[in-house]
Amino acid sequence: MRRIRLIISYDGTNYVGWQVQPNGVSVQSLLEKALFELTGETIRVEGSGRTDSGVHAKAQVAHFDTEARMAADKFAIAMNTHLPRDIRVLYSEECAPSFHARFSAKRKTYTYTVQLGAHADVFLRTTSLHLHYIPNIAAMQQAASCVIGTHDFNAFKCADSPMENTVRTITRSEWTKNGNLLTYTVEGNGFLYNMVRILVGTMLEIGSGKQTVSDLQKAIESGKRSDAGATAPAHGLCLCRVVYPDFDTEEVLNRD
Repeated sequence: MRRIRLIISYDGTNYVGWQVQPNGVSVQSLLEKALFELTGETIRVEGSGRTDSGVHAKAQVAHFDTEARMAADKFAIAMNTHLPRDIRVLYSEECAPSFHARFSAKRKTYTYTVQLGAHADVFLRTTSLHLHYIPNIAAMQQAASCVIGTHDFNAFKCADSPMENTVRTITRSEWTKNGNLLTYTVEGNGFLYNMVRILVGTMLEIGSGKQTVSDLQKAIESGKRSDAGATAPAHGLCLCRVVYPDFDTEEVLNRD
């Protein structure tokens, strides 16, 4: 039995998320279907995280076990011939049996993109949230800095999430503006269900004057979901990087 590691990119618009769901088509289910068509094996594909419905990925990491003799680096090309065009396997290699896409991960980076202006760009409609006004970016940047460090993020998870350990360490949290695009970048050792979207929603409310930076700090301290802001829509969110002790998606994808 061999373990194969993948880097996968996908537009999440048409899917119910990463994880297999009874109510629609998921990215995981299509990857497993492609592998069955290639190998004849019923294979479970494990991802680094379960992105929600509508969320995208530039560098999702996954692994699977197989007895197929195909060269490891050929799985990417072969799988893509069995996948829709909005899902691409960018890289494949054989890895140690001890590697686990989820449990071996040390850091992840997400971005959330906001489009500013009176009229939305139709070509960005599925990958960014449109705002017709210019928010207070300085206040949002101040709020973002409050997130850095080790905190209990209980207030920033979906209310019905069963997750018990809600302490996470955030090493990067910042907003950047390029033209009419405003991007939030956050890196940490892990994220709770809906955590990034709730952080973004809270900061956007700060940017619009509905909340203050102190309100975000209060939410961190209280741990109450009601003290945080709304959950930002899924389509602006993208998983961009996953780092392991011996494997970094950004380094791999930037190789010549």
